[in-house]
Amino acid sequence: MSLQPKEMAPVPEETVRIARAAFPKGNAWLSLRDELGTIYSDEMFVGLYPSRGQPAEAPWRLALVVVMQFADGLSDRQAAEAVRSRIDWKYLLGLELSDPGFDSTVLSEFRTRLVEGSAERRLLDAILDLCRARKWLAARGRQRTDSTHVLGMIRALYRLDCAGETMRHALDSLAVSAPDWLRRLSPPEWLERYGRRFDDYRLPKSRDERQAYAEQIGADGHALLDAIYAYETEPWLRHIPAVEIMRQVWVQQFYRSEADIHWRTEAEGVPPSALFIASPYDPEAHLAKKRSISWIGYKVHLTESCEDDQPHLITHVETTAAPVADSDALEPIHDALAADNLLPAVHLTDTGYVDAKRLLSSRTRYDIDLLGPTRGDYHRRGRENKGFAAQDFTIDWERRQVICPAGQTSANWFPMQEPRGKPVIRVNFASSTCRICPHRLDCIDADGVRRTLTLQMPELQIALQVARQREKTAEFRKQYGKRAGIEGTISQAVRAFDLRRSRYIGLAKTHLQHLLIAAAIDLSRIYCWLIDEPRAQTRRSAFTALMMPETA
Repeated sequence: MSLQPKEMAPVPEETVRIARAAFPKGNAWLSLRDELGTIYSDEMFVGLYPSRGQPAEAPWRLALVVVMQFADGLSDRQAAEAVRSRIDWKYLLGLELSDPGFDSTVLSEFRTRLVEGSAERRLLDAILDLCRARKWLAARGRQRTDSTHVLGMIRALYRLDCAGETMRHALDSLAVSAPDWLRRLSPPEWLERYGRRFDDYRLPKSRDERQAYAEQIGADGHALLDAIYAYETEPWLRHIPAVEIMRQVWVQQFYRSEADIHWRTEAEGVPPSALFIASPYDPEAHLAKKRSISWIGYKVHLTESCEDDQPHLITHVETTAAPVADSDALEPIHDALAADNLLPAVHLTDTGYVDAKRLLSSRTRYDIDLLGPTRGDYHRRGRENKGFAAQDFTIDWERRQVICPAGQTSANWFPMQEPRGKPVIRVNFASSTCRICPHRLDCIDADGVRRTLTLQMPELQIALQVARQREKTAEFRKQYGKRAGIEGTISQAVRAFDLRRSRYIGLAKTHLQHLLIAAAIDLSRIYCWLIDEPRAQTRRSAFTALMMPETA
């Protein structure tokens, strides 16, 4: 398929006449075409197509269609049918009413081109560029960010199910790629063991039987891998994706002694969830837990503008592996906003994004005021608000001393590293001082000898202290009240656009889905802005309205 960019033609006259008659009070897609034009152009996608070959469907139209299908919650077939049958779609796409459209597979092929060409961001960037040109979006304002979990398009598998499914997946792939070789290798019992999908209810129930069954699967898998990696076997078999996934799963799930294959337990070492393959069908989907929620898949971070006199537009979408902490996604978000010249002056986030390192880097590297509550003191005294918590101590950085609330000075101060390599400062008070202190029970445990503190490096500790002092002010509470709106955006994305369920396999295509959802949300908000539709307020229950009428 080749691309020969063409000059944009106006909407056909007959399409205009019928559309105006069908929608005398207006329509979202009609209004967006009238105000924003075609939004995309063929020149944006030139690098994704060869210059020779059969002409491709106009990519600017395909870009609009993939956004529109997410706006209306349609599958590829439904979207292709809408192109053929809906008057408002034909108006936005500039098509004759008699235009037959295209086959639905064209949409899948177009999304693949976007992913392989690293062009996913162009669909959202084009909308943001139009908004900046109309003064609906500007840098150095306020923006807010929050995240939510995303379920991968796979079954959640227990470890034993995952091992069995991985073996079955490899056998199915080899049956297509090297049928004669696999037929000679496979013993008859493999058909019974791996011929159908693994389900936990069909597996042995007792612990010993499950252990034996797991080791049998491990032995079968090693027999298959040994045959694939044998000197006389064709080398290309090793590069089949399902075989490589199986090799990794077997390293994670089993270990080999001189005589036997053994099922790994925590004692032998199981990889962390960020590395552990939870399903052979999507090795990039990992297990994660957040409070009471656990899931296998990904995590998405939405960032939006929140100025009162402008539409609230999603400016950035960051899709990560599920176990990635919110704070680790903050710098990539800032880097992307800086590249688009959309960095905010104030960035509103929740506690997950705020720590000493991010507070400091946001200010010094990006000139951003990161506004959000810091993590509390989770030690017993800070948690229970009894006795002397760490924040009650005064730090004298120049003298390298700490003064406790009772006026005693620390005995020693020395830098060290935590087990994960993070540099910290360990401060100890003298045991002779603590033992006779009248506030001893307010400071150390009954069986303790002396008080110790762990401080971060000076610049980090000072940034954290300043942030904690600011949290206590009325001005902070007033500014931070704006952050709640991002939760409404995530709710809209989840309820209206199915944000928490991936349609596709793999991180790249899941990220494309999230960008398309963001583009659809932005278009819907631009339309609401054009028709002066007021922003929805947080809904209140009937009981709340009854008991608190002045705030309802």
